Amino acid sequence: MVYTDVDDVQGGDDVVVIDVRAAGVCFPDLLLSKGEYQLKLPPPFIPGMETAGVVRWAPADSGFQPGDRVSAFGVLGGYAEQVAAPVANVMPSPVQLDDAQAVSLLVNYNTMYFALARRAAMRPGDTVLVLGSAGGVGTAAIQVAKAMGAGQVVAMVHRSHAMEFVESLGADVVLPLTDGWAQRVRDVTDGHGVDIVVDPIGGPAFDDAIRVLAVDGKLLVIGFAAGGGIPTVKVNRLLLRNVSVVGVAWGEYLNKVPGSAQLFAWGLNQLVSLGLKPPSPQRYPLSQGRAALQSLADGGVLGKVVLEP
Repeated sequence: MVYTDVDDVQGGDDVVVIDVRAAGVCFPDLLLSKGEYQLKLPPPFIPGMETAGVVRWAPADSGFQPGDRVSAFGVLGGYAEQVAAPVANVMPSPVQLDDAQAVSLLVNYNTMYFALARRAAMRPGDTVLVLGSAGGVGTAAIQVAKAMGAGQVVAMVHRSHAMEFVESLGADVVLPLTDGWAQRVRDVTDGHGVDIVVDPIGGPAFDDAIRVLAVDGKLLVIGFAAGGGIPTVKVNRLLLRNVSVVGVAWGEYLNKVPGSAQLFAWGLNQLVSLGLKPPSPQRYPLSQGRAALQSLADGGVLGKVVLEP
């Protein structure tokens, strides 16, 4: 069902009103719609935590003007023609990208820039292993790692039909996530293992992901898309091998460290100005939001899904 009688949103002292031109479809939206997210909302409600569009109204001291192209994150209501977002959650959209590409960049790419630059302290030449590489986070991980000067990016794919897509993102090696995958990673890294593992999936792959870390390696815990129980680790394995498991929660970090959103967005935009560009998203009209969410649930998504009013 598409609701057409929703009242226009209103601005305020610290709120920007945005005419939505693209709304990102993300995994939290899916969980929220199923009642499985940490935030529980009684239906009906308007999902959508990622928005890009044009400012309709903004407070005088916000730094934004009507007509500015902007993106907004962490605010429900994006699956609509208008959304109201706190000024702190709004940032200029890169001039190099259209609105659908800008909304693709918004959460996944900011998360991965934060993950690699801040949490992993990645250095040029590091070897990066990406699990779940065909999804939105995995896509961002490959491209951001390459843009930051990774020496080698090894991408793991669960879906065989996604290998060509992942190769097109710039991964140096693409391997199937099948039995024995950890040994294949050691083989392609000359037995050294990897400096950084990007793990948005959790599940059974987690233990092997720790085993392929090189000395001083870091496993970045970003999500649990594989479902099932949340993985655990025996900390003596970390101690004996001198490796780390590092949590990555971009949104929570922004809530705790005021001003950090603009800092990380600035760094990511520098990469965009140097040529970083998300792949073309899968576009659905706003009226087909249910189908877009279902495509995410079915695992048929390569890259990012976007709704366009």
